[in-house]
Amino acid sequence: MSQSLADERVMIVGAGFGGLSTACHLADAGADVSVLEQNERLGGVADRIDREGFRFDTGPSWYLMPDTFERFFGRFGREPEEYYELTRLDPNYQVFWKDGDSATVPADREGQLSLFDSIEEGAGDALERYLEEAAEAYDVGMEKFVYEARPRWRDWVDPELLGAARGLTLLGTIDEHVADYVDHPKLRQLLEYTLVFLGGSPYNTPALYSLMSHVDMNMGVYYPTGGIRSVVEGIVTLARELGVEFHTQTEVTGIEPMHEGMMLSTDSGKRVADRVVANAPPSHVGQELLPPGQADHDAAHWEDQTYAPSAFMLYLGIEGELPELEHHTLVLPTDWTAHFASIFDDPAWPEDPSYYVNVPSRTDDTVAPAGHETMVVLVPIAPGLSDDADRRQAFRDQVLSDIETHTGAELRENIVFEESACVSEFSEYGYPQGTALGLAHTLRQTGPFRTSHRSSTVDGLYYTGSFTAPGIGIPMCLISGEHTAQAVETDIAGSLSTLPPLGLRSD
Repeated sequence: MSQSLADERVMIVGAGFGGLSTACHLADAGADVSVLEQNERLGGVADRIDREGFRFDTGPSWYLMPDTFERFFGRFGREPEEYYELTRLDPNYQVFWKDGDSATVPADREGQLSLFDSIEEGAGDALERYLEEAAEAYDVGMEKFVYEARPRWRDWVDPELLGAARGLTLLGTIDEHVADYVDHPKLRQLLEYTLVFLGGSPYNTPALYSLMSHVDMNMGVYYPTGGIRSVVEGIVTLARELGVEFHTQTEVTGIEPMHEGMMLSTDSGKRVADRVVANAPPSHVGQELLPPGQADHDAAHWEDQTYAPSAFMLYLGIEGELPELEHHTLVLPTDWTAHFASIFDDPAWPEDPSYYVNVPSRTDDTVAPAGHETMVVLVPIAPGLSDDADRRQAFRDQVLSDIETHTGAELRENIVFEESACVSEFSEYGYPQGTALGLAHTLRQTGPFRTSHRSSTVDGLYYTGSFTAPGIGIPMCLISGEHTAQAVETDIAGSLSTLPPLGLRSD
């Protein structure tokens, strides 16, 4: 235990994965930690719909990078299996292309190589080479760029880091990088679809993120029984074991720096903390919670950022079985450039969408009543779109028709439960323009270019989560929480008192 943290009162605003991780690390270090969450349940967008016998993860539904979860729990002398049960999926997922082709991507390497060879001669050997490089990128990237906090610019020109980075493909886009290995557009899609988890496009995401293919094909795809919500509950249980206190249905309406410490205004009264960690979008904190003139960036700065997609989501309870669909299914046009353009270049509702279908009841019979399936549809769309009721209804009908046409699954006559979410719902979390994920992983928003873990204007205020480094996704948010906790503890120790704030500040 760090003696300097023994009496430190830290309040965390928001209980998403970043906030939960920060809470665990700070409580383990000895701080007095309270988490204030405006919603009834903890977990942020990783919530659950639990009605009429159906259970839906409302947010993330893929369990990838199992090593990061093992590392997180291992920090506290635990293992993930103490908190939830994991099943490795096989196949990893299936794909329906809209020209009538389909494929399942198996969990084993021989099956993956055979699949690639069946689509393009010699592509199996190319896949082997690609995955070898992706594995190296993952190992170096995680150890040197992700797990290790690099709060200052000089940390990024460290000779040791530069030496480790030699040989990695850092420049260019993923699409350009993948084209060096395979020609067939469908194979390129199989190596690029994981960008969905980073909130990016094959045409604006750095080639370094080819490491996601290692995550997919080498490390495998897993499922926690009960869904991702089980992971949230497991981390909450761990946090309580470490001494964290949770206060739900407690909305923070203001953060005011004092001579010593911070005053938080909530709908249930005032609270005082020595330090505050915001697991809320920094734009929301600056524009809505801090006093005027104390935001890290003005509104114009946030309007100029590139945000990850929002999402049109359907949560469907289906009577009968859906043997046509695997646990994870992708439905893709053979040319998806128009869909990405409708997200990042010329925002509009996609005319020919690429989308993802999750049917966890194919693996887990606890998430649907007997004789029924639980199904979630996610269509990435541009943030900021108008999603009035008529627009949502029309797009819902379009997507259901598209699923039935291209997968053969019979849906509309068998829907017995339905809810939806879109830009409006994600905006309620304070996410700019209703993004579902955070800042996209473009080159200008990677590493030191992302939001700092420390506020540059308010001493004792910190940020964590998907708007900060290392980025988007559950594993990255867990690591972000660790980095934020390190910043808090380091500041308390006083060793950074003469150093500039973390990250890049441009205004």
